[in-house]
Amino acid sequence: MDEQNIREQEDERIVNEAFQHLLDTYLSSHHRKKVDLITKAFNFARKAHEGVRRLSGEPYIMHPIAVAQIVSEEIGLGSTSICSALLHDVVEDTDYTVDDIQNIFGPKIAQIVDGLTKISGGIFGDKTSAQVENFKKLLLTMSDDIRVILIKIADRLHNMRTLGSQLPNKQYKIAGETLSIYAPLAYRLGLNKIKEELENLSFSYEHPEECQLITQRLAEMEGNLTTIYTDFIGPIRTVLDRHGIRYTIKARIKRPYSIWKKMQTKHVSFEDVYDILAVRIIFEPRDPAEEEAECMQIYAYVSKLYTAHPDRFRDWVSHPKSNGYQAVHTTLMNKKVGKWIEVQIRSQRMDEIAEQGFAAHWKYKDGEKTAEESETELDKWLQTIKEILDDPQPSGMDFLDTIKLNLYANELFVMTPKGDARKMPAGSTALDFAFAIHTFVGTHCIGAKVNHTLVPLNYVLRGGDQIEILTSKESQVQAEWLQFVTTGKAKNKIQTLLRRQDRERQKQGERQLNQFFEQADMEPSSTNIDKLLNLHQLKTREQLYLSIGTGRITLGDADLQHLRRTGKPKNWSRYLRFFRRNHNASASSPVTEVPAASAPIDRRKPIILSEETIGRYIMAPCCHPIPGDDVLGHFDDAGHITIHKRQCPEANRLKVADGNHILTVRWDTHKHLRFPTTIRVEGIDRTGVLLRIATILSQQLNVNMRHLTIESHDGIFQGEINLEVHDVEDVRIICRELKKMDEIKSVIRIS
Repeated sequence: MDEQNIREQEDERIVNEAFQHLLDTYLSSHHRKKVDLITKAFNFARKAHEGVRRLSGEPYIMHPIAVAQIVSEEIGLGSTSICSALLHDVVEDTDYTVDDIQNIFGPKIAQIVDGLTKISGGIFGDKTSAQVENFKKLLLTMSDDIRVILIKIADRLHNMRTLGSQLPNKQYKIAGETLSIYAPLAYRLGLNKIKEELENLSFSYEHPEECQLITQRLAEMEGNLTTIYTDFIGPIRTVLDRHGIRYTIKARIKRPYSIWKKMQTKHVSFEDVYDILAVRIIFEPRDPAEEEAECMQIYAYVSKLYTAHPDRFRDWVSHPKSNGYQAVHTTLMNKKVGKWIEVQIRSQRMDEIAEQGFAAHWKYKDGEKTAEESETELDKWLQTIKEILDDPQPSGMDFLDTIKLNLYANELFVMTPKGDARKMPAGSTALDFAFAIHTFVGTHCIGAKVNHTLVPLNYVLRGGDQIEILTSKESQVQAEWLQFVTTGKAKNKIQTLLRRQDRERQKQGERQLNQFFEQADMEPSSTNIDKLLNLHQLKTREQLYLSIGTGRITLGDADLQHLRRTGKPKNWSRYLRFFRRNHNASASSPVTEVPAASAPIDRRKPIILSEETIGRYIMAPCCHPIPGDDVLGHFDDAGHITIHKRQCPEANRLKVADGNHILTVRWDTHKHLRFPTTIRVEGIDRTGVLLRIATILSQQLNVNMRHLTIESHDGIFQGEINLEVHDVEDVRIICRELKKMDEIKSVIRIS
């Protein structure tokens, strides 16, 4: 038997085993048993993808099987979704059409496959406009049948699990999309387990060294965490057993990405992340009707055993999150080790919803919606999405940012003047609340009363606040309102109304400009308008019209004199060269002049940043990367390449909006160049502290300080020091040596 036949037989065995595992999972579920339909879909897809292999080398049909396995086992969907998952790439990658799918499998499966085909190849294409249109298609299809996005999330999860076969620049693009869009979508749909895996897989590709380091630290702590967990739950088990409660208790260890994210946002070290360990109590209610009361009773039992943190109690049972999540959260002090431990209490039903999502279990558990279920929070959220999609002209990134504001928000409850509870995202302002009530109320809002006290529009709401919105028919939206709101709905409405106002003012400005030309006996030609654009340093006619219409520009004698000059005006901006030169930098600092456009770019090869090549690239001023940072490159249409930290917010936007222009970058600087960086130091203010810090930096470590600011109050000091370093390792050494001082409690790099 030749090697080809052996390989084909092995492929046959692997595919058959994977499909049998899928059938076994489906047969063990609560769904109606439509094995024949699933087998028919499998055979159809297998034939359609015959002879095609993935980059990993395995038969392509293994991907649809894996997606269907996730759909069945990890999301809990039934035969319609499993068949759609098996067929999801057939129309996109083969000669079969949606009509073929409908004729063979019926209209419902065809509709879902059609929705998946429209958003195939990832949400995003080569241009921002195309990306946004594809994302709109995804959201519109999702609002028609939520199973489309559930299957798409399963598809992305399997792609992330097999991302290792892609080139690094593709990995950054796909990981960036996943963190920005798919993980928030999974969270919003209640797929918490999938959301966490998507985040951690993205983290492992974007920051492999940090991921490995945190994973290693967690492994080293395993024995200690097990001891803490066992000692902590002992008294809890005793009291729950005494009251005859049927339960299981699980330890929940914080995922590496969540730990790293907290370290970044809170500017703390690994040791300072206090909630690495949490405890989850999952109980079987004696009476389903008394489920909520029993949940609160268990809370009462455990809070008598340990001291509860007064500010860390969350009742998501009485007021579920918008994604259906229910549980009681409390944080208890373990006096034996002196650490706070979060305890989550939820029933088996609540646990199932938390793991697999309420969209799958409530709306499609039996394949049909009930009248009551059509009023769920999911439908309210989808209605908000539809309202955002109604905006005719959102810019690409504004649209994506607006959607993301609706995806990841935590929630709180506030009260109307009549005492009705309204759910709002955490961080919402009084102006957000006004737009949540009605667009008219938001548009004409002039102020608010919170708990009967007058507050500004940017007042940040707190749980339990009672809010009354004050309006005036004469009031109109203002551009600064965009700084006062945090919810996607409010931001979208304000932007829409501002654009409408701008269009009206542009028309007014155009009329005024034409009158100006008519009075001056001149033609409103392109040449004359270009002269005015040059004079007022504007780029487009629309900007000129708007400036005139709003009164920012008043046309007068200076404009006439400029128009009547002979010769073509020089646009000096095209001759300007921009520098980011710091006059205090040492001679060994990298070249800071903006480089000329690069030679043709090979996206398959990494950029090497060495002493000889670094002058060809732009070090992004938004994040100040230095050797040792995880970085990527982005090239613009002119061929200029900018180097960003991979976690830089601007880099995250570029990965999503312009992923095909992302490049792999490697450092190779050998400590020959110095780069600026900034550290923040906090500690106890004592005489001579600043002198000792300066001595350690300048004499012991031979580090050049470029700038220093220190503030002290109530015996505590905080300072920022701008330094010149060779790389990240230098920063680690500096932080380690400064922490040896008794007075210093925290040293972190902030840029």
